[in-house]
Amino acid sequence: MKKINFAIIGCGRIAQRHAEHIKNNGELLAVCDTIKDKADQLANKFGCRAYYDVDEMLAAEKEIDVVAICSPNGLHAEHSIKALNSKFHVLCEKPMAINVNDCGEMIKAAERNNKRLFAIKQNRFNPPVAAVKEVIENGHLGKIYSVQLSCFWNRNFDYYQNSWKGTLELDGGTLFTQFSHFIDLLYWLIGDVKKAHAFTGNFAHKNVIEFEDTGAVILEFYNGAIGTVNYTVNSYGRNMEGSLTIFAEKGTVKIGGQYLNELEYQNIENYKIENLPEGNKPNNYGNYQGSMSNHDKIYENLVDVLVNGNSISTSSFEGLKTVEIIDKIYQSVENA
Repeated sequence: MKKINFAIIGCGRIAQRHAEHIKNNGELLAVCDTIKDKADQLANKFGCRAYYDVDEMLAAEKEIDVVAICSPNGLHAEHSIKALNSKFHVLCEKPMAINVNDCGEMIKAAERNNKRLFAIKQNRFNPPVAAVKEVIENGHLGKIYSVQLSCFWNRNFDYYQNSWKGTLELDGGTLFTQFSHFIDLLYWLIGDVKKAHAFTGNFAHKNVIEFEDTGAVILEFYNGAIGTVNYTVNSYGRNMEGSLTIFAEKGTVKIGGQYLNELEYQNIENYKIENLPEGNKPNNYGNYQGSMSNHDKIYENLVDVLVNGNSISTSSFEGLKTVEIIDKIYQSVENA
């Protein structure tokens, strides 16, 4: 089987995880970061070349097949488009970008260069999430009436200190950085959003972040379902819950835990979800934890697509839809 060659742009925390999975699924040839020490450390650890300028790396490295974009949110579009225009496939971390127009430009660049643009939506692989998706697809729940999404996490001052996180230009907002995977699941499980109405506030992070730390959202879906999203990074001391509850014609089901990693409740007409495998552990970042770590499945799918021609697990169109829904939520706040 052909070995896939990779490069990474952005050598922060998440790049470490990418590098590990690249090692298991291909070969890491080069990494790039404008902060020299970060690039050098990652390159030394994985035995590859370090660069400090994106254009220089893309011009020099002719053997690359895929570039993994692990830079700050606000640079995802610029870096992805440069890599695609250099005739490389791209795997982009979440969110795909922080505005809809940039997502469209990324998709156009992929089409123009006949290259793949992979989006990362790792929570789709959580065992209870995959099981509920199957239940919905098979009609066991019938018509979906409503959905409740709860995202109650903690992000303290240390998380934002001396970082691009918390800035409108490079972070974009709490829904982009903390909860875009959760919004993706609303789209994947329930459907596209027609209207959004939201209230947001910054209660505990004044002068620390440039946007909200809390939000309450009402959604209307195109299929007629209604939904609510309650989210905050003010859960005292630690992450509390990431849950999704669906109320439908033939059943009620709740996926819970801190990271949508547990099937907490089910009552489905003539059906029961059983024998769920244990999921991967969440990403651990020291003082806090992130979403479930399913990057192994992302990389396995990427290789399967490029080597065997199989179908992509999350398309760039779906990455755009997540950003579009978040944009509708934030626009509703601005227009209120």
